[in-house]
Amino acid sequence: MELVTVEQIAAVMALIPAPHSFAELDEQVADGLPKAALKAGVARIGRNADERREILHRIVPEATLKRRQDRLSASESEKTERLARVYATARHVWDSDEDALAFLHTPHSMLGGRTPLDVAMTELGARRVEALLWRLFYGIAA
Repeated sequence: MELVTVEQIAAVMALIPAPHSFAELDEQVADGLPKAALKAGVARIGRNADERREILHRIVPEATLKRRQDRLSASESEKTERLARVYATARHVWDSDEDALAFLHTPHSMLGGRTPLDVAMTELGARRVEALLWRLFYGIAA
């Protein structure tokens, strides 16, 4: 059972039209999200211009991003959705944008001293971060 809704994830990326099911979101990701979705998500996750630029270019290299017309590739879209999902989960758990960002940018011992944002750059890493967040949410030692 997912507690973070597809609408919450889509809101991080400012998707228009917003999907109303995970199947619809999956289809949008497979078709390639708009470049604006990446920029909107990075704007929410990065705390300053330097962080936003770093996150943006970890997902899509700068030269590649400049060449993109309107849509991201399926792989870039998956990375964009993954970060939006992790942020939406952190936002849900902490019930605060500031606390969610603090969590994502602070090294955590259960992640080998790496930041949750860094770990979440891979799908398996994102699952580890989400599992940690749910442990915190339910009060299980984390």
